[in-house]
Amino acid sequence: MAKARRRRARDTWKEKRWYKINTPKSLGEAEIGTTPARDPEILKKRRVESSLKDLTGDFSKQYIKLYFQIDDVAGDTATTKFIGHKVTTDYVRSMIRRGTSRIDALISVNTKDNYKIKVHVLAITTRRAKSSQQKLMRETMENMVQEIALDKTFDELVEAVVTGKMASEIYHQLKKIYPLKRVETIKTQVVEEPT
Repeated sequence: MAKARRRRARDTWKEKRWYKINTPKSLGEAEIGTTPARDPEILKKRRVESSLKDLTGDFSKQYIKLYFQIDDVAGDTATTKFIGHKVTTDYVRSMIRRGTSRIDALISVNTKDNYKIKVHVLAITTRRAKSSQQKLMRETMENMVQEIALDKTFDELVEAVVTGKMASEIYHQLKKIYPLKRVETIKTQVVEEPT
């Protein structure tokens, strides 16, 4: 019986090149990692996750995860666009205590430059609030986020969310209704981009 010749497997790893991944211009075009690919076209639409600590160097911002999507490759550099952010669940759990109220507001907003974004804002009170107070606070949060988004471009809104400026504005307005422990924008997601 004749021996069948075994074909040697092709090593595709050697054909790959490394590409640097940079954040969008609005977030300072910082390098957030590298990725290998045989063809730069394969990289497009690839999702990348980074923490705010990696961008700013501030260790206290480690709980904020930023999500990007590669949208263009030039040379050995891949540029991204911001597609959302999320606060880690363990951080959210650490803020909630017994005898406090958790008030969530999920809002779909449109920016000045026609981006449609889902925003999830969380407020935590110092003591348990009545349902009528919670309802008023939720409505106030929804109205404020709508107004802030309509007044800002996409890049300005991302900056306000990531730096915590929007949560701070909401906090100062809500504490007039009921004593608060914290307000945090715990999640954003880009739903639709302008065409």
